[in-house]
Amino acid sequence: MKGIVKSFPGVLALDNVDFELRAGEVHALLGENGAGKSTLIKILSGAHPRDGGEIFLEEHPIEIRNPSHANSIGIRTIYQEMNLVPTLTVAENIYLGRLPRTPFGGIVKKKDLIHDVVDVLNALNIDLNPKLLVRDLTVAQKQIVEIAKALSQKTKILIMDEPTSTLTSHEIENLFALVRNLKSKGVGIIYISHRLEEIDLIGDRVTVMRDGKKMKTLFVADTNHDELIQLMIGRRLEEKYPKRQTSLGDEILKVEHLTLGGAFEDITFRLHRGEILGVMGVVGSGTEAIAHSIAGALSYDSGEKYIAGVKVEIHSPQDAIQNRLGLLPEDRKGLGLVLKLSVKANITLANLDAISKKGWLNLAEEEALSRRYIEKLNIVAPSSSTRTENLSGGNQQKVVLAKWLCKKADILLCIEPTRGVDIGARVEIYSLMNELAREGGALVIFSSDLDEVLGMCDRIIVVSKGRLVAELPRNEFSREKVISYAFGELSHASAEKAEGNPLTQNRAQG
Repeated sequence: MKGIVKSFPGVLALDNVDFELRAGEVHALLGENGAGKSTLIKILSGAHPRDGGEIFLEEHPIEIRNPSHANSIGIRTIYQEMNLVPTLTVAENIYLGRLPRTPFGGIVKKKDLIHDVVDVLNALNIDLNPKLLVRDLTVAQKQIVEIAKALSQKTKILIMDEPTSTLTSHEIENLFALVRNLKSKGVGIIYISHRLEEIDLIGDRVTVMRDGKKMKTLFVADTNHDELIQLMIGRRLEEKYPKRQTSLGDEILKVEHLTLGGAFEDITFRLHRGEILGVMGVVGSGTEAIAHSIAGALSYDSGEKYIAGVKVEIHSPQDAIQNRLGLLPEDRKGLGLVLKLSVKANITLANLDAISKKGWLNLAEEEALSRRYIEKLNIVAPSSSTRTENLSGGNQQKVVLAKWLCKKADILLCIEPTRGVDIGARVEIYSLMNELAREGGALVIFSSDLDEVLGMCDRIIVVSKGRLVAELPRNEFSREKVISYAFGELSHASAEKAEGNPLTQNRAQG
């Protein structure tokens, strides 16, 4: 790709960008949210036309007309935001647009379809029922379907946009083994990730972008994280997890014996003002369901909730909002935002009563209030009236956070708060979390990112198979202990032995 230029209303997304991919290499593409990475790969995959520049495939100039054309010439894309049909099965999604049909009548040959899909899943070492409806899958399983869909056809170029963001460590290992196998067959892979350690493991070269421009291309073996971060954000990142002085106040939230059959059982914990509590569990452990139940977005069978010592009934998100409890969901596009609405409409969405009178919205107050949080959170958008769907992933996440800051939520439940967010935006989000805690609020971070939990939290509770199995104060934090508890390998009595266990040490390193 040479001299690629792309503009959107009010934004120069790509400014004369060059990018080269060789057969049989993993070329990592790095940059902050909004740097232009997604726009570049959407041009290569046929989703966006370019305004200027040239594209060459195997040294021949080419016009990529649309995504179907890109697929036909062997360019496949696994997007961070999944493109699946919820009401179709796993098998139907993987073979969408090329289902095996009878010669006359065009009836889908379901037996042939299942047979072909099972072959694909087995080749990828994926254990998933091809007859399941996609709407019934977890976020991680949907990501696996996207991967299988992209790799079920002959591929010359594979574009992977944050492919591991929802996967377990075992699934990531399988994916990396698959990537190495594709490399050996001459497939060129463009790999976008905010996890620099992944680039170290599978990357050959890395190109860094900033503000729509290519900054530099380097061999992975010849660079380090500090250099890459400086190229991405234009400054050194001295502190990945901003420090703060912890001063705990009164109990603000108490959850007792919360239970939902098949998801989690007997969850009990307390949260104090000024505290950031981590809830750690591997994907599928039940942590997301716990957060949704506390916030009223998911029903539960039994249990009690108390806010500031008073028993409360929270059976809907509206109940949670009235009790100044906010949820930062794992799926910001599906659950956290109204994408077709403007940035300002999303920011003020939970706080309309403060800017309305007798059912009429005060537009001037909406603009002033949203502008305050756009500036406070450094949300990059052409204007407050920009549709939220047009923002980068990191800026969308900031809008969700701004919504709860605007509402002045006392308690914020954050599920995977920095999934798919670049390292610079992560630090900004962490700083805002710290500020909320300093001002007397309290946060619970439900995360499968161990570094995030260890770096941000004052206390950690570990959930395994739907049960709370451990609680660790900060002075007892240990990677090995947390991992062993999360995988169900430790009892409280054997916790102290974890740090000497080679199994847990190896898993921590992995």
